[in-house]
Amino acid sequence: MIDTIVLTLKTGMYTIFEPDNFSPSTRGLTDPTAGYYRLGGRSNITCKQNPTSNELKKGIYKPRLTVTKRINREGNFEIPLKIEFSIPKLLYGNNFDELTDADFPAVIQKLKIVLKEMGVRVFEQFLINAPVSSVHYSKNIALTDYTTPYTYLSQLTKLNINKRLDTNRTDFRNEGHSFKYRANSFEIVFYDKIKDLEQAKISEKRAEENDNALQLGLFDLLTKQKPLEVLRVEIRLNRRQKINQILKKIDKGVEPTFTNIFSQDTAKKVLLHYISEIEEAYPPLLAYQYDSPKKFFTGFLTANPKIKLTPILKMLGLRVLLEEIGIREFREMTKRYGSSAWYSLNKEMKGLGKTGEVGVFSLLRKQITEFEPLKLLANQNEMLNNVKYS
Repeated sequence: MIDTIVLTLKTGMYTIFEPDNFSPSTRGLTDPTAGYYRLGGRSNITCKQNPTSNELKKGIYKPRLTVTKRINREGNFEIPLKIEFSIPKLLYGNNFDELTDADFPAVIQKLKIVLKEMGVRVFEQFLINAPVSSVHYSKNIALTDYTTPYTYLSQLTKLNINKRLDTNRTDFRNEGHSFKYRANSFEIVFYDKIKDLEQAKISEKRAEENDNALQLGLFDLLTKQKPLEVLRVEIRLNRRQKINQILKKIDKGVEPTFTNIFSQDTAKKVLLHYISEIEEAYPPLLAYQYDSPKKFFTGFLTANPKIKLTPILKMLGLRVLLEEIGIREFREMTKRYGSSAWYSLNKEMKGLGKTGEVGVFSLLRKQITEFEPLKLLANQNEMLNNVKYS
């Protein structure tokens, strides 16, 4: 559904009654006698309040608050409050269990209470209609068919979708257990959820997400039941302009406010939009099983009985290369022939016969389409209780 979200409240939509909870104190934003404040970029003054590592270890989760005094486009000072938090961590203390639309009132109530504990008072209506400046739509894919996240991540490494999705960087982390397409305004992230938690036990910097200290105690619980593999998919829309753009693409032309963004249907459509983009960039030739050249040759002939020998040998050679080096490196090695050579090959691949094999991303698409909320820890606790009392 949604993991991390950033709400930005304008001046007048909130009241800070404990200014010294911030570092530096927000007292100086309105009181010039409070002392010297270091100016940041663009002459901004920034005050922060974040959860401490000790709080997270004790299971206390709080949003990250940032108050900034800045000059707006009209040349006037404004003091917005940015509230950044993981919604499931706020409500459940973890982001393995997923949210539903029915959770929204509970989220608003919880957020209101926690903000008050942090010294910030906000009326419910302002939270409900708060402008959203960033949102991470996500889905935990439970792999119960004995596959692993690496099965999917290894396929993603073979793709070169940077041009298609207008991304400018691809990251691989944690020995191939995390894969990320990055652009200035959004990110597409796939990672092994349990492996990420394992990495966080070593160092928070090794993990894909922040504030894992809150749920480190879950690692042993999650690994007791086998098979248990979780592939996490996140679409991180990091700018309001990008959120608006994607909402229009999925026919959800609404103002990006908290109440409008908090939607299972919207989350599902955003995730499916990007899965479709990735599938379009997946060469059809990779759908043919490749355990050996002989097995590929046999399967290819079965799916393409009328094909001549020269084309099938060309496809066999291409399949061997793609299996070993992937599209990105293949295109780099063959760039002397121009980009038209790859597009010609791609067009030829799209005319091939269907293999009858299950698509690489079919399980992802199926679970995202069904969009059943994963209550992983609830299921784990139920299983453990059954064992305890049996």
